[in-house]
Parts: sequence; structure tokens; C-alpha cells
Amino acid sequence: MKSLFFKATAIILAATFLQGCQNMNKQGGGTLIGGATGALLGAQFGKGSGQLAAVGLGALAGALIGGEIGKSMDEQDKRIAELSSQRALETAPSGKSVEWRNPDSGNSGYVTPTKTFREDGKYCREYTHVVNIGGQSQKAYGTACRQPDGTWQIVK
Repeated sequence: MKSLFFKATAIILAATFLQGCQNMNKQGGGTLIGGATGALLGAQFGKGSGQLAAVGLGALAGALIGGEIGKSMDEQDKRIAELSSQRALETAPSGKSVEWRNPDSGNSGYVTPTKTFREDGKYCREYTHVVNIGGQSQKAYGTACRQPDGTWQIVK
């Protein structure tokens, strides 16, 4: 469950990359994205009806976890984290962290690219993102690929 929490954290942070969720409150956005992420993660396990059950369970768990994280990060936290993520993925060498901090909420974190590779003609990077909310630190892992417009989109 802890691993799912870390992966859901990464996806919630990915919400900052999504334009369509701007009118949604932070808990609703977290629930939606957490549910989708949980379903995606659940699809990685089992076969046949077992896989379908894993998707359903993943979606439910992801929605619950995503909603809780979404309550903790405000829009400014998400904007600051997104800018730092974009900067880290575009300019930071592997192993070098780019930090972010919201002085109003006290939340902070850092993004560290860990590996760069090419996939389907695009540059992609694996990364870790550590988020500190309310004195608790959570670590998430992900992969993002550079889009034709120069932005980085989380793919995993």
C-alpha cells in the first residue's frame, strides 16, 4: 500500500501538467487523477478477470489516496512543483536535484532526474520527486517525455 501511495503521489503531482483540471478543487482533482493512476497501476497485475479486479481495486485505492494528497497541496504548491519539475527535466543533469518551496504553505520538495533515454523519437527521463507536506516526506518515481512544444509530459 505504501508503494501505491508513492506512485499515486507522483500522479497527483502530474495533475499540475494537466490543463483540463483547472476548474476542479484540489481534492476532486486528486481523487480523479489518483483513481485513474490506481486503475493504470492495477492493470499491471494479474490476467483475465484477476486483472480486471486489480484495475478496480487500484482505481478505488488511488481515488482515496489521491483525494487525501489533493487536500494537502494547494494550487500554488502545484504550480511551483510543476515549474521545478519542468526545469529539472529540461536542464538538470542526472543526479542533480531542483528544489521547490512554497513559503505560504510551508510545503516543499525536490525533483531529481535519474536517467535519460530516447523512446519513439522522444527524449525521456526517469526521475524521483520528494514532497514534504506537514513535516512528512514522501518519495515518488516517474518517467516523463519531452513533447514537441518543449514541455515534459509524465508518461509513467
